[in-house]
Amino acid sequence: MVVGTLRGFDQFMNLVVDNTMEVNGNEKTDIGMVVIRGNSVVTVEALEPVGRMQ
Repeated sequence: MVVGTLRGFDQFMNLVVDNTMEVNGNEKTDIGMVVIRGNSVVTVEALEPVGRMQ
């Protein structure tokens, strides 16, 4: 599982994630900015409420 800030995505659900941490049980590893291919994405969850754009 990875946790980070979503910076961008495309029509294939490829994701650009910044400030990324790989979480494996109690172990966390900082891996920086990553691109995750859409076919590898199983679920996406917002950990904080997303505010409205004005």
